[in-house]
Amino acid sequence: MDALAVLIPLMPLLAATVIGAGHLLGMIKGEASESFTALAATWAISMSCLLALTLLGADMMQKNTGKFELGLWLASDTLEIYCNVITSGFNVKLAALFALLLLIITRFSVNYMHREEGFHRFFFIFSLFSFAMLLLVLSGNALGAFFGWEIAGLCSYLLVAYAYDRPVAAVNATRIFITNRIGDAAFILGIGLSFLWTESLNWPDINAAIDDLDKSEAAAIGVCFALAAMVKSAQLPFSPWLARALEGPTPSSAAFYGAVMIHSGVYLMLLLEPLISQTPLVLGILAVSGAATAAYGYFGALTQTDIKSSFAFAKHGQLGLMFMECGLGFWQFASWHLCAHAVMRCYLVLSAPSFMHNVKGVPVNPVPAKFDNARWLFIASLQRFWVEPITDWALVKPVRQLARDLSYFDDNIVDRLMGVPAPALNAASSLAQLEERSLTPQLERAPDGFNTGAGIIAGLTERIAGFVHWFEDRLVLQGVGTDALDAGRKMGLLANRFETQVLRPRYLVLLVCITLLIAF
Repeated sequence: MDALAVLIPLMPLLAATVIGAGHLLGMIKGEASESFTALAATWAISMSCLLALTLLGADMMQKNTGKFELGLWLASDTLEIYCNVITSGFNVKLAALFALLLLIITRFSVNYMHREEGFHRFFFIFSLFSFAMLLLVLSGNALGAFFGWEIAGLCSYLLVAYAYDRPVAAVNATRIFITNRIGDAAFILGIGLSFLWTESLNWPDINAAIDDLDKSEAAAIGVCFALAAMVKSAQLPFSPWLARALEGPTPSSAAFYGAVMIHSGVYLMLLLEPLISQTPLVLGILAVSGAATAAYGYFGALTQTDIKSSFAFAKHGQLGLMFMECGLGFWQFASWHLCAHAVMRCYLVLSAPSFMHNVKGVPVNPVPAKFDNARWLFIASLQRFWVEPITDWALVKPVRQLARDLSYFDDNIVDRLMGVPAPALNAASSLAQLEERSLTPQLERAPDGFNTGAGIIAGLTERIAGFVHWFEDRLVLQGVGTDALDAGRKMGLLANRFETQVLRPRYLVLLVCITLLIAF
């Protein structure tokens, strides 16, 4: 029975391969092929769901050994990574639940996406996402889980930008993708530290090594994985990306940000319970961040005027409570909370398109009386507590300035030391080049009703314009010698360099260097 766990994520991967290859080769296209694409995606996730439920039943009857190794994946010096999966415990229960919810969403999508231009593209990405999430949940080592973690993030980007011709969708998808890279970097760092100090990447080995690790080492590993979980589950200060993610189609919102992927961070914390429960620093971070996110979700939801935004802030509240429960040590309660919230949120998001019909005649619940006159709270909630502008000011702007400073250092110092010629665009053009560039389109333009006319006034205007052009061409441009042009070009280059050095924010680099010197 343990071997069934390998087939659970492979079924959606097979469907994604068939749909993607058929679409790429032109064998699957248009409305005529929708039935084949829908059948392939639905059949694959149905088989995964059936296998997951079978594995869960075997685990409940205590028939599983707890793990299954398919073989050696990677070996380098002392590093050995096996293709292994977990076949018992909370992982199997969550895999069965996620497979069932993904099956429901896939079946819902068949009708919802009917006659959409990107029908086949949607089911290709969604099947790939199903593979990634089931791999993430069942993988027995950190590298396999990270592989699923990354593919799920890529699929999220592609489906948020499903309507890629819309600027809002493209910008939101890019913003989400960049934000999640912070969590991915923390995940990679956690993997590196785990191998450095525990000499293993298997989840059970990392948890079992808590007795052999120093407090600082355990805290460092825990903080890295906690940061990755906070970004993935949209905890403060990374919360604003969740509202942007709802730009995608409703089925993808239900799977990614309602039932499945949004809970990945909570799952990661539950998976590392033995390690995190022994590190008070990580527990405190989870508790404080969870409480702040829950409050942010509750108050932010009070001023939302559309259903998807209301759901987004409701998710913030529930996910924040889950993190707070983990931080306070209520691990079992957090696992039940995750499963219950996944089921409920899946239903709510899928029913969002018919929300106005379902609530017709139902009165809106009033705001609590204690908040009736809190105008400052209303303004703050309406502005979503300025979390995104503050984050941009504190993180994005300094990083952008540092990137500009490093680019300036590379272009003006490193390139010159290495003898690399300056780009052609940095060479200032001469006055004659500028004049030629501005006059050529006018001289080559065909006559039209604007620059030609009849009558005394039109003729007089043409003669004056011709005389001015002759004067400028003969007496100004041709009268300026080569030496004067070279001198003007050099002065222009010098002025541009001076202006560039003055305007470049190099003070940030200086501050970073001073800080590092003080620290060391």
